[in-house]
Formats: sequence, C-alpha cells, structure tokens
Amino acid sequence: MISSFLIFVDGKPVPARTGQTTIDAIMEWQPELAKLLGNTRSLADSRGLPIDPGLPAYAGAIFRVVSARPADTSDELSPE
Repeated sequence: MISSFLIFVDGKPVPARTGQTTIDAIMEWQPELAKLLGNTRSLADSRGLPIDPGLPAYAGAIFRVVSARPADTSDELSPE
C-alpha cells in the first residue's frame, strides 16, 4: 500500500499521506494558503468545479486555488 504520494495545487507538487485530507496536506505544505481556504479562497478541481478540501487526498489529484467570492446574481432574469 502506498503511504505517501503527491497531489498538485496550482501546478505545484504537494506531498500527502494515505488517509490525510486535502486541507491537511495543504496545511503542512503551505499553512498561510490553507488559512485562506474557506475565507477568501476555495479549491476547485482540474475542471474548475468546487471541491470540499475536507475530503481525502488521493494520488495525482489536481486542484486550483480560486476566489471564494459569491457568484454575481445581478444578471439573473427577474420574473415579470
């Protein structure tokens, strides 16, 4: 069984261990970045879809750090 592996955050390799969450791996790698997640930043997968950083890390996972600001809803059609 593999006990350590790499995940990728913004193109940089991040060491992770079996059973470790993504946020825990990021916290060990770059604590200042991990503290921003959930506040001003969030994680997206390689397709740009938001992910829960509390999920288990897995080998080869690719993540991007994105803005956590809420989506702009001003363009929504209003009922008339």
